Amino acid sequence: MTDISHSARGLSSGLQYLKTPWAVAAVLLTMVALLDPANLRNVVEFSLSALLNTARYIVLAVFLLAYLKATGAEVMVARAFEGRESRMILLAALFGGLAPFCSCEVIPFIAGLLALGAPLPAVMAFWLSSPLIDPPTLLITAGALGWPFAIVKAVAAVALGLLGGFALRGLMRLGAFQSPLKKQQSSGCGSCCSVPKMDGKPQWRFWQEAERRQTFGREFRENALFLLKWLALAYVLEALLVHYVPADLIATLVGGTGVLPIITAAFVGMPAYLNSYVAPPLLAGLMDQGMSAGAAMSFMIAGAVSSIPAMAAVWSLVKPQIFAAYLGLGISGAILSGILFQMF
Repeated sequence: MTDISHSARGLSSGLQYLKTPWAVAAVLLTMVALLDPANLRNVVEFSLSALLNTARYIVLAVFLLAYLKATGAEVMVARAFEGRESRMILLAALFGGLAPFCSCEVIPFIAGLLALGAPLPAVMAFWLSSPLIDPPTLLITAGALGWPFAIVKAVAAVALGLLGGFALRGLMRLGAFQSPLKKQQSSGCGSCCSVPKMDGKPQWRFWQEAERRQTFGREFRENALFLLKWLALAYVLEALLVHYVPADLIATLVGGTGVLPIITAAFVGMPAYLNSYVAPPLLAGLMDQGMSAGAAMSFMIAGAVSSIPAMAAVWSLVKPQIFAAYLGLGISGAILSGILFQMF
């Protein structure tokens, strides 16, 4: 019985490992080695070179995220939901791009805000901007696609949050969404993420407290490993994309300067998006193959808004009509952002 139990646990662990980015990257490289061995060296060198070029951004992103966690900077976000509603919407959209939350931490944080009576338009502004950008994502995007693209994406995130917040406020004043919340609110995401605190104040000199120093070290290690494994997979995928997907095909689907490629990219980005760390390298490869800049922006914004963690956060707390409004605003904002980026 013991041998069977150990074997079952070993098989379960093995299956879990096969789902990791490390395993997927290894399988992809093994397939290249078997099917096209002459090109294996080029694919590996391309992946390693891209990863090394982004290394300084990875280190800075990991340090910044660990610092924000160790200082407890997330408590500042809760202060955005105080005062006049217009002020709340503005600050919520701004803080949505600065908050060092992972996708699942947003769920209990938002649940707490709603329980405290925070207005839904301000919460929607935070919801829309939060999946799009955060300090590590900004740096990774800059490393893969350049600072102009990263800065425009950050501006688009805040603009989308403002659009969603004020649009929802206008609709609610007209009588829509009068009872938006589900009766059974989720209190957490069921994952390893801790529930963020919403009281106290940040301790910017975190090194003066042993517990905060431990938090910094733990967050640095965990986020470094997290970013490294996802970016390793991302650059392997980019290498395969550049070496094996015909540029003419990409240019036909999402190339050119018209509106249609931008709309197409938004709707392709919804189901195809992986996460904010994998997307920039993939888009860099697509743009090298002929994807327009506007389509890339539309793809990234639509994909982030419609990612499974982002949608789960909305679906778990509000009724279907609010969920539909969230998706509609996200897709519309993505297309508009892509058109404006393409123009200017």
